[in-house]
Amino acid sequence: MQSDLLFIRYRALTFLACAVFLCVLLGLVFIDVSWINDGVHETSLTEIAQELMLLTIALLCFVRAYRKVSLRPALTLIGGFYTCMLIRELDFVFDALSHGSWVWFALIVTAICVVIAALNPQRTVAGLAAVLRHPSWGMMSAGLLTVLIFSRLFGMQDLWRHLMPDGYSHTVKNMVEEGVELLGYGLCFFATLQYFFGAERLKLAE
Repeated sequence: MQSDLLFIRYRALTFLACAVFLCVLLGLVFIDVSWINDGVHETSLTEIAQELMLLTIALLCFVRAYRKVSLRPALTLIGGFYTCMLIRELDFVFDALSHGSWVWFALIVTAICVVIAALNPQRTVAGLAAVLRHPSWGMMSAGLLTVLIFSRLFGMQDLWRHLMPDGYSHTVKNMVEEGVELLGYGLCFFATLQYFFGAERLKLAE
């Protein structure tokens, strides 16, 4: 019974922590729109938070990949994936070099990570399976689906032009789309923390 109570307490605290974290993220959108009165653009607090979360996820994956040989190929792939997402979010920086040049940097990262994973396919498959079995994968997949699918569909201009027939506002559409992306990245970030730091306490690590 004692172990069950500890488990329930841990899950309850995790839920509350996630709730507070999401409130903080929404607060960033509120500051951008209401206080700064500048909407959600490439240098807004909302965008910066997205980029910092992606950077943190990628770094945590690469650091753990370096330290844990059995998961190195799988975590390298995952870290590379989030690095590519970060590069895409920073496309305006790479546009200073050449428009659309972010693609080439993302391809380089992809090629390096795929080669590392291909050197030991059995370990790669085993590592990916271990990640997918972890309890944090549910939240991670929800975050990815939110960013890659829902936010893209929800941010379609045709939808918002129908919602605002008398005066389409790209700022409003962009705020909603970026806010949904922020939610998705937040779920991915929290799931990453749970995977790397929460599993040991519950003895659920692979």
